[in-house]
Amino acid sequence: MRTALYLAPLFGILTSCSTVKVVNTNKPNPTLKFINSIEIPFNQEFKNSVIGGLSSIDYDSTNDLYYFICDDRSVYNDARFYTAKIKLEADTIQNINFENVVSLKNAKDATYSNWEKYPDSSIDPEEMRYNPKTKSVVWSSEGARVIAKDFAVIQNPSLQTASLTGSFVKDFSLPSNLNMQREEKGPRSNGVLEGITFSSDFRTIYTNVEEPLYEDGDQATTTKGGPIRIYLFDSKSTQNTAQYAYLLDPIAHEPNPKTAFAVNGVSTMQYYDKNQLLIVERSYSVGRQACTIKVYLCDFTTATNVKNIASLKNATVNLASKKLILNMDDLGIFIDNIEGITFGPKLANGKQSMLFVSDNNFSDKQKTQILLFEVN
Repeated sequence: MRTALYLAPLFGILTSCSTVKVVNTNKPNPTLKFINSIEIPFNQEFKNSVIGGLSSIDYDSTNDLYYFICDDRSVYNDARFYTAKIKLEADTIQNINFENVVSLKNAKDATYSNWEKYPDSSIDPEEMRYNPKTKSVVWSSEGARVIAKDFAVIQNPSLQTASLTGSFVKDFSLPSNLNMQREEKGPRSNGVLEGITFSSDFRTIYTNVEEPLYEDGDQATTTKGGPIRIYLFDSKSTQNTAQYAYLLDPIAHEPNPKTAFAVNGVSTMQYYDKNQLLIVERSYSVGRQACTIKVYLCDFTTATNVKNIASLKNATVNLASKKLILNMDDLGIFIDNIEGITFGPKLANGKQSMLFVSDNNFSDKQKTQILLFEVN
């Protein structure tokens, strides 16, 4: 989520991680060819809810149905997700028709509270994936870390399963380094569980922190990147089985003024092949309306499992490798706050499609975009 909650000075990275190793695989690296995009009108309403803040997209191929989570903290409407049909014709997006809106519920089968009124019992939805084997969804919340002079809100992130009617099913067991804390240790506020993707057999769930944990290093700057962690969970046992370190790029552009807010982090990801993920890095700087969106092929075949390494600052580890697949700056079109990625249906030419969605943060100065690509 790109919001003012990020306002903080950014410092250089101090980690001493080893040089990224290039990993060769038999499968050729993918390329992405832009086809077209559509925009969802600002504040479009559907079944008494405001469509906005779409922070993920996932495709159910059996039912030709898309899932979108909304990152509304129950301020505009209940915390929720949408299902929709996207019409492709002549291999281009023609339109999107929303089919349903579902309120998410907690373990007590109650809807979540309004963040502005009752923050302790609210939620911050960020990513959602559909599991066709269990006919359920897995979704994440970033939690909260707000420290003020006269109050504090400390809420752990969560990874949980819900039914297709939004009811709570189960929580995943998050490792202790994802616990929010008053001191500068653990996750940064608004930089936690941002992406989710399943392995092809749905036995493994991958998720990531958007920005470095405090003990792992500093946030990215315009001159240096920072290390984040990718977490692997067993879908059935809900246990964390491995963690891998991935090095962010530096922030793409200087903010204007130079002391203003700027950030780079991983906003979403998509399973690609064994030990390989497509990683989306999103960079934003005040003074520029557009985001710089880069898609990398990440490979952790030879990466060190850092699950038992408390801090990456002075650790010597093998990072996950990364190879640039696409820089959306090169498309020559405006790109907003991309927060979702999914493989879609096969195109008429037999090629695989891929779709992205942007989160407008419920702002009339931003856009909700759906972009279509051909995968080669």
